[in-house]
Amino acid sequence: MEVVLLIDFGSTYTKIIAVDIEKEDVIGRAQAMTTVEEDITIGLNRALETLFSKHNLHERDVVGKYASSSAAGGLRMAAIGLVPALTLEASRRAALGAGAKVVWSSGFELYDERIAELEAASCDIVLLTGGTDGGDKNVILHNARVLAQSKINAPIVVAGNRVATSEVKRILDEAGKQSIVTSNVLPDLESLNIKPSQDLIREIFIKQITEAKGLNKAQKYLGDIVMPTPKATLQAATLLAEGTDQEPGIGSLLIVEVGGATVNIHSVADGSPSDPHTVVRGLPETKVKRTVEGDLGIRYNAPTILDLVGTEKFLSRLCQIAPDVALDSAQLEAKVNSLSNDVGRVPDNDLDDCIDRVLSESAISFAVGRHSGTLKQEFSLNGDIKVQTGKDLTQTVNIIGTGGIFKYGRWPVEILSSALFDQREPWSLKPIAPKAYTDDEYIMYGIGLLAEHYPSKALRIAKKYLKPISLTT
Repeated sequence: MEVVLLIDFGSTYTKIIAVDIEKEDVIGRAQAMTTVEEDITIGLNRALETLFSKHNLHERDVVGKYASSSAAGGLRMAAIGLVPALTLEASRRAALGAGAKVVWSSGFELYDERIAELEAASCDIVLLTGGTDGGDKNVILHNARVLAQSKINAPIVVAGNRVATSEVKRILDEAGKQSIVTSNVLPDLESLNIKPSQDLIREIFIKQITEAKGLNKAQKYLGDIVMPTPKATLQAATLLAEGTDQEPGIGSLLIVEVGGATVNIHSVADGSPSDPHTVVRGLPETKVKRTVEGDLGIRYNAPTILDLVGTEKFLSRLCQIAPDVALDSAQLEAKVNSLSNDVGRVPDNDLDDCIDRVLSESAISFAVGRHSGTLKQEFSLNGDIKVQTGKDLTQTVNIIGTGGIFKYGRWPVEILSSALFDQREPWSLKPIAPKAYTDDEYIMYGIGLLAEHYPSKALRIAKKYLKPISLTT
């Protein structure tokens, strides 16, 4: 038997999936609390001991070990650009697509108050962009000078106007900053070029961030930490959608990942208008896209979700699914607020289950709406025209739900259905009638890790273990 271990150092748990790579079967799994604050190998060894003893496995059976990590906050990045809707947005997409969490961003010229915020954000990497090639160079040069005088000691990836990058690097290097230059994320207004930045970010993550997060202590056993966990999920999404030369993919898809701190949406879809007469405006969209909604986590941000929905509307929805509920607005607010103070809480009664359901439905609806494109009608001399901004996901073939709410929750079908197109919001280009699956085995990160070494096998394993469900409209 040839066993591959797929390991994820999560913020709470270190998880291991054991795969029989010959039979393409999941043969075991285990987890232990992540111990990044003391020695990350303590939690790793506990999980390994559980895995080997519970499933009668031996170290001699292991032929590969691949790992991802979101421990200690994952890969924290800052994105700096020129115009918020253009180079700054391109910068954010590059960071998110690399598996980072963008914890701070800024457009236009930096100033003292903003630099103080950036210094306090404790970023692992700063992505500095600005200007198309041959366009404005004054802003990125100004921002380089401000960064040079700051207390920032994280690596600075420079991916802006190529006319200015040499001078930007000189300014930063002379100030003792670590700067690395790569291609402009927005070379012109018609195209994005974010892959070089993403590759460089991942390289920095492997070489430097593993030590900063304490992950270097596990490298003796594992080798390199391969990638940030969100990047692994995005890689799994790409593999599932596009397939390999030996194994066909399942077609365009949307992955909805619900957590206590964020809701992550991954799409692999062309996103072109379903109506050929529609006009597309705004920054070009990439086929593979990830967005992170840091205000929609169903624990840390439960009060924010309640505010976005509105207390009365939330209570009305709660009464629909739990007719016997006897809560007034103040009691509901107190219950929801308590979740953000006890983020590890697991529902232990029907009412708490129902509150989690409404929080999840609402968070998914908002998150998929932000990820999806929008459509509006405009008037012109030639008559009415439809204008699309962002990706048209109405014809997306597949949707996948992953996260604890889908693995352990009572209503995976109803909750995932909240990602679908809603006639009450006809401008939001969400999926209309996709095939649906839930990741009951928590396997998506593992598929992404395995994809780098055994792509066709990884794809077949994903197809085997994703659970088909039928959504309600």
